[in-house]
Amino acid sequence: MLRSQKVLEGVKNSPHRAYYKAMGLSDSDLARPLVGIASTWNEATPCNIHLDALAKKSSEGVSVSGGTPRQFVTIAVSDGIAMGTEGMKASLVSREVIADSVELMIRAHEYDGFVGIAGCDKSLPGMIMAMARLNIPSAFLYGGTIMPGSCNGRDITIQDAFEAVGAFEAGKITLDDLKNIENLSCPGAGSCAGLYTANTMASLSEALGVALPGSASPPAVDGRRALLARETGRVVMQAIESDLKPRDIMTFEAFENAIAVLQAIGGSTNAILHLLAISKEAGVNLSLDDFERIRKKVPHIADLRPGGRYVMSDLDKAGGVPLIIKKLLEKNLIHPNCLTITGKSVEENMKDFKDDHIQNVVRPIDSPLAATGTDVILRGTLAPEGAVVKIAGISVRSFKGRVRVFDCEEDAFDAVSVKKVVEPGEIVVIRYEGPKGGPGMREMLSITAAIIGQGLGERVALVTDGRFSGATRGLMVGHVCPEAAVGGPIALLRDGDLIEIDVERGRVDIASVSNEELEKRRALWKAPQPKYKSGALAKYASLVGQASEGAICYPKF
Repeated sequence: MLRSQKVLEGVKNSPHRAYYKAMGLSDSDLARPLVGIASTWNEATPCNIHLDALAKKSSEGVSVSGGTPRQFVTIAVSDGIAMGTEGMKASLVSREVIADSVELMIRAHEYDGFVGIAGCDKSLPGMIMAMARLNIPSAFLYGGTIMPGSCNGRDITIQDAFEAVGAFEAGKITLDDLKNIENLSCPGAGSCAGLYTANTMASLSEALGVALPGSASPPAVDGRRALLARETGRVVMQAIESDLKPRDIMTFEAFENAIAVLQAIGGSTNAILHLLAISKEAGVNLSLDDFERIRKKVPHIADLRPGGRYVMSDLDKAGGVPLIIKKLLEKNLIHPNCLTITGKSVEENMKDFKDDHIQNVVRPIDSPLAATGTDVILRGTLAPEGAVVKIAGISVRSFKGRVRVFDCEEDAFDAVSVKKVVEPGEIVVIRYEGPKGGPGMREMLSITAAIIGQGLGERVALVTDGRFSGATRGLMVGHVCPEAAVGGPIALLRDGDLIEIDVERGRVDIASVSNEELEKRRALWKAPQPKYKSGALAKYASLVGQASEGAICYPKF
């Protein structure tokens, strides 16, 4: 029996049918599977501006396959527009709200399956978390990447716009140069062009098996997007027929495949947070140790920004994510038998894929950019429960310096970009920006871009219990756990203390303070008062766990 028939079948449900008939549906429409088409369409961000058209195409795919589509939308926050402001605290919170709102719509109306369509950073994991939580036949569709802009004969992205701010403040470019980059960096619809968080998570949706093969890389403006949207609607109907559910697909081995692809492409550190969160929703026991275990055996092969030269549309021309999966399959670096939304295994999906492109974007496994993956898990006296650093494109793998401590992002940004009080050789520490302390674990692209733009990328390190944008580069250590707001060691630091970062050893340690001194400081430390006493941010802060577990909200019974 279809789920929807609980709402529609029998005499007692006559009023329910009346509501649907008010929207133009017939008895024959209501006898078919009802399929939700959930999208994050809005006019807040170019990532989502076109998703209404994709939702309509997915609806067509459902209709021609014998289903009745029902479109609805949920929120999506623009990380880029919120970046560097108080508004960025809403970003990670929005991931939970997206998952919650999709869950509530599906539960309330007893849809038989759904298509989740998303474009901006948190909307992708939010949709996939809802899929894992609901565990009804469903598939994910990415809205697609923006095309790169062009300035003075070279491709540019939003990363260049953020870094240009630092370059201007350092006197390296003129105001006209800055304005030119601003005008040209984002030429149309789609998510940020490099391998930042949205394009990373889109790639991992293929690796997990919840999105169609080849669906991650076509640009938003490419006609293939409409075809993929229609096919995603069709494949959900197929999943309803065969009773194929997300948890049949999102097994532990599927998450291992996603981690392998993450390390091979040099993806965003945010993906670690999101994969942990999705795994919890799917009932899969994933940990930071799994990321590090897989990183050590998977080479970095994709030369993609921010650490490399190319953007997502270049990967698309080279063969897309199937090219990455194919190369990893050939070296037994991912599990071939994992089931996917097509109803076929990973290996079966790749059977007809031909690696015959002449390209420089993806290296052979035997001559990689680096022998191991790029997203490193650190532990140590500063982060006993873990921290992350992305090493793609950086040569500095160890750093020891005196810290300059800031209790919020704004003060740190002011010191770096305006007062210029941070000196080469120092480590900027930004704390009380974790999931609970922020609240919301803000990304730090504005300040990291300012450091890079001023030419300090290899002479200043940054450590925080907050997050980084996928566009961040440099020696930037984030997700420090436990966070400052719960009394983690980062809360006990003082200006002038020494921190040592050693990527090769996987360590981040307080190098100059004895255990006795730390305990004295701990005795004096007091938990800060909540920054918000009501509303969504207050609710989030009261429920959220640590980044090492995905920064998800745990009900308190």
